[in-house]
Amino acid sequence: MKIDFNPSPRSSLGVEWELMLVDRETRQLTSGASEILQELSPGGEHPTAKRELLQSTIEVITGVCGTVAEATADLGRTLEQVVPLAEQRGLGLMCAGTHPITNWRTQQVSDDPRYTKLIEDMQWLARRMQIFGVHVHVGVRSPDKVIAMVNALQAYIPHFLALSASSPYWAGTETGLASARSKVFEGLPTAGLPQQVEGWAGFERYMETLIKTDTIASIKEVWWDVRPHPTYGTVELRICDGLPTIAEVGMVAALSQCLVEMMDREIDKGYTLPTPRRWVVQENKWRAARYGLDASIITGEDSTQPVREALAELVQDLRPTAERLGCDGELAMVQSVLDGGASYQRQRAVAAASGGDLSAVVDSLLAEFTTGRPSVLEARPTSAVPGEPGAAGAVV
Repeated sequence: MKIDFNPSPRSSLGVEWELMLVDRETRQLTSGASEILQELSPGGEHPTAKRELLQSTIEVITGVCGTVAEATADLGRTLEQVVPLAEQRGLGLMCAGTHPITNWRTQQVSDDPRYTKLIEDMQWLARRMQIFGVHVHVGVRSPDKVIAMVNALQAYIPHFLALSASSPYWAGTETGLASARSKVFEGLPTAGLPQQVEGWAGFERYMETLIKTDTIASIKEVWWDVRPHPTYGTVELRICDGLPTIAEVGMVAALSQCLVEMMDREIDKGYTLPTPRRWVVQENKWRAARYGLDASIITGEDSTQPVREALAELVQDLRPTAERLGCDGELAMVQSVLDGGASYQRQRAVAAASGGDLSAVVDSLLAEFTTGRPSVLEARPTSAVPGEPGAAGAVV
């Protein structure tokens, strides 16, 4: 099976941000995307605001950008159009991996043949997809490079997931996880960790097998945490939970762009990118989903490292690349999150301070989205679940 890969300019960038529409009075996820998008672009499709599976979701996307600053500015221009239309309907916008209180059973699916088929095929697995993420595309110049990068980037899945984890709650329940979204999404048979294939020819053979065996209808139905995107000519990182602020979106975009740029240069120098062992990737992803920034990840045959330490070292290693790409400020945001708390920690702190009222968590996410920057915890953040040792002390 021949799959054409359309090369992209080196380190070009595209970002997709899935946003929730929330009733400001009830704090519940509320339908409104179709009406807003219709008013935004009568009779056609808006270029940077799209519908998603649920009627309560609007995805804002960038065009092809050269820098992280350009990408966040592009997102900001779309928000300037979307936010007033939502406010006219009594709706606010916010983002996290999951909505803290809304039950997925209450949500309306968008009227689209693609989503209708997904629900028909996947049933309960698809109906509960009340989850939200940030996807980052980075341009790659050749198909063989992109497969090498997909394989190598799997080593950094726990880094991205721990940093972006923002889904400790599911339908009003404390899950005990930093990222419940990542586990919900894995329920789809072609989502989750990528298959490790050798070269573009190996990817083509694998996709051909999936299509010939009626596993998928097209390669668009393969929703790996990291995947090649042949049409855009990118490697797409899809592992991140939904991020509440545009500053954090810029942070993961910078981390993505720098990693891909570094790998591109390594390949050009004649080096072979390492492919981590599948079982290590799977275990490290679980640890990040469960413990977030307090996870300890496997780094060798019999060694581990705190993911906080691994992230700090990674930022240090990538700083020269970030300076060349002009995203050193956005990359420095990683340390700010390590110091001030990831979203799942901030949400738990709000819940603890409000006596377990998750409506207050929704309000805090709405406020963070509006300000564009994360709130800061007064004490060292903790991943502990309320009621467990270590849960007290961190307040907003």
